[in-house]
Amino acid sequence: MLLARLVEASRQVGATRSRLEKVDLLATVIRDLPSSLVSIGVSYLAGDLPQGRLGVGFAVLRELHGGGAAPAAAVTPSLRIAEVHATFSAIKSEGGGGSASRRAALLRQLLARASGDEQNFLFRLIVGELRQGALEGIVIDAVARAFGIAAARVRRATMLAGALPAVAEALAREGEAGLSGFDLTLFQPVQPMLADSAEDVGEALERLGARSSFEYKLDGARVQVHKDGDHVEIYSRQLNRVTAAVPEIVELVAALPARRLILDGEAIALSPELRPLPFQLTMRRFGRKLDVARLREELPIAVSFFDALRVDDQVLLDLPLDARWQALNTATAGRAMVPRVVTDSLPEAQAFLARALGDGHEGVMAKSLTAGYSAGRRGQEWLKLKAVHTLDLVVLAAEWGSGRRRGWLSNLHLGARDPDQGGFVMLGKTFKGMTDELLRWQTEALLARELGREGEGEGKGKGMTVHVRPELVVEVAFNDVQQSSQYPGGVALRFARLKRYRPDKPVSEASTIAEVRALLPHFPS
Repeated sequence: MLLARLVEASRQVGATRSRLEKVDLLATVIRDLPSSLVSIGVSYLAGDLPQGRLGVGFAVLRELHGGGAAPAAAVTPSLRIAEVHATFSAIKSEGGGGSASRRAALLRQLLARASGDEQNFLFRLIVGELRQGALEGIVIDAVARAFGIAAARVRRATMLAGALPAVAEALAREGEAGLSGFDLTLFQPVQPMLADSAEDVGEALERLGARSSFEYKLDGARVQVHKDGDHVEIYSRQLNRVTAAVPEIVELVAALPARRLILDGEAIALSPELRPLPFQLTMRRFGRKLDVARLREELPIAVSFFDALRVDDQVLLDLPLDARWQALNTATAGRAMVPRVVTDSLPEAQAFLARALGDGHEGVMAKSLTAGYSAGRRGQEWLKLKAVHTLDLVVLAAEWGSGRRRGWLSNLHLGARDPDQGGFVMLGKTFKGMTDELLRWQTEALLARELGREGEGEGKGKGMTVHVRPELVVEVAFNDVQQSSQYPGGVALRFARLKRYRPDKPVSEASTIAEVRALLPHFPS
């Protein structure tokens, strides 16, 4: 199949606001893909490269797309999806001396055969900026429609597989029977279940509508633990294996009575008084591959489990939380479990929240006792309650600082996700809450993701804005949300300040513009 077919579908999807129309457009092109190309095509339509980052610097990309070295566009589209994929794989595999120039040459040869629309599509695909309003949720529905499968089944298989393309390929080759290959498997981590927010305990009780579980919300690092006999592995929120970084968790899990386990929990660094230390200190334990023994002495880490996905040979995903908690209690013999109370009493729940805050924690989680575990999904069954308003936003750009911050990227441009249209909606800027150490790290991290610059001055001049790839998530605290004609989303944050970077959280889990608008009563529709 020609790449032009995907390019045209992408253009049409980007031109409509209707979710149903987007799904129909995508389903049509997915249905027409040969089975050997379904995985690749679905990846491209979702804005992802199967190869990941290609290792081509942005300066090279800029030269090849609108710069002096840009190849002329082909008049007639002729590129085939299979050869584009093969070229990207060849670029990715290049290494050693001179590899940068060889990657650039391969990419230039590919672009020279592409039409103008194809060049734009490929460029945006490579840099992760294919903003067409076809994010994974919509593509999941499109895959379901293309193969005549219930969307819930495709969504569940995707959660367990960790990626949609593999599920789409299985459906293309085997039909509905292909979904049987996607189940909860030891040492194949699944995306964690996510939480919505509630303003206060009263709202949480009202939304959950019955007796609920209230648990401490720890400001640590999400971990998923897998155990089979003496074999124990620990995975991060982003499903990376981090076993070597946390030997004390491995030792604890190895000693638990259950032979096979998949548990969900939170790892957190504690002070000698067993008080929680700042999130950044916890993350030091996961960012270092050396000196683990020394760091273990300096920053001992504890784990608190709050869910069980598998105990021995029983998969628990579809069981209600109450049953999963009982299984967790049995599997761990009551060890290393997060503090919890089950109640429908407002005073009792408020007292529990006060206790959590008094112990130095972020707040509490309120959970439905009857809900199953929806891996990778943010629903209404789990609600987080914190002491202050916070959002997880994406860094879109930064401005060079002045005065003592001269030479550092300081003022961050913050954006919320827009799942309907794709891309991000800017909500404002902040330069507050940054230490000198953070400014140094932030400048290096943002320059490594630079897309381009605009504004007065040159180099590190005051006023110049550096636009970056939207890859970094920051947790931002703020006082409230107000209507604003200055920003395209119609809302802005008041008194925003940086709380921390979230290296454990992917951009796909950042807060949405709808969540932000929901904080502003009577937002005009």
